[in-house]
Amino acid sequence: MSDHVNKDQLIRFTCKDEPFRVIAAQTTTLCETARRLHDTDPTATVALARITTGTALLGGLLKGSQRLALAIEGNGPLQKLHAETDAAGHVRCTIKNRLANLPPRDGVFDVATAIGKAGFLTVVKDLGLKEPYQGMVQLQTSEIGDDIAYYLTTSEQVPSLVSLAVALDNHAAVKTAGGYLIQALPGCSDEAIDRIESRVADQPSLSSLLGEGKSLTTILADIFSGHELTPPESLPLRFRCRCRRDQVAKMLAGLEKSELEAAVTEGVVEVTCEYCRQSYRFTPDEISGITHP
Repeated sequence: MSDHVNKDQLIRFTCKDEPFRVIAAQTTTLCETARRLHDTDPTATVALARITTGTALLGGLLKGSQRLALAIEGNGPLQKLHAETDAAGHVRCTIKNRLANLPPRDGVFDVATAIGKAGFLTVVKDLGLKEPYQGMVQLQTSEIGDDIAYYLTTSEQVPSLVSLAVALDNHAAVKTAGGYLIQALPGCSDEAIDRIESRVADQPSLSSLLGEGKSLTTILADIFSGHELTPPESLPLRFRCRCRRDQVAKMLAGLEKSELEAAVTEGVVEVTCEYCRQSYRFTPDEISGITHP
C-alpha cells in the first residue's frame, strides 16, 4: 500500500491522577505489508502481525537513536519470528517458516501451536551504550501478547498488560491489526491496577472492538474512564528496512573463499534480504572486486 493511505500510528499518553503509561499502535498497513512480502499462510500471518505489533508498541518506549529487536523461537512449525523497530516508528520483520499448515481451532487461529509451547522470547535493546541490553524469558502461553507482558513484568519489573488484535478478510489479507500496552509505574496503587485490569477483562475482545470500527483511542478512553489523561502524542508507523547493497557486499566479503568461489561458478550471485525480500545481484567480476579490492 502507498503511504498516502497508511493510517498506521503509535499513540502515547499517561494518566495524570495515577501513574499509568499507555501506548497504542494501529498497524494494519504494516502487517499487511509483512504478509505480502513473506507470503504467509493465515495462521503465520496472524503470528507475524502480532509480533510486529508488539514490537511497534515496545518501540514507543524508545527515544533518539535507540533501537529494539524482539524474537520468539519455539518448537512449533513457524520456528522463529523476529521484528525490529526504532524510535522513529520504522519497523521490519521476518519469519523462519512462512507456512504453519494449521487449521483454526474453535474458530480461532492457533498461533500458540504454530509457535510451539516450548521456547523463548528475547528482547535486544540498543540504547546507545557500549553493549546492547538483552533479556530473555521462557514462553508462557505462546500467544505473544501474554509473553511480552510477562517479559516486561518480570525482566523489567514494570507490571504490564498487552493486548494484540489481528483480523483477516475473506482473502486472508490483514483487515485490521493493532494493540495496546498499559504499564503501572512506581507509585501506582494496587486498587487502580485492579480497576484497570477489571475494565479490560469486562470489555469485548480487542479484535471485535476494532472490527466494529472503534478506534484504539476510544477503546482506551473507555478503559480509563474517570481518569485524567494527558493529550496523546502520535507517531507514524511504517515498514522500512535498513538493508543496503554495500552491507550485502560486506557480508559476502566475510564468507569463506571456497564458498564464494563455489557461488561464482554458478554465475550471478543473488542475495535476498530476509526482512524486505529485496534481491541484490552480483556478477562474478563484482564478487572478484569484493574479495580482491
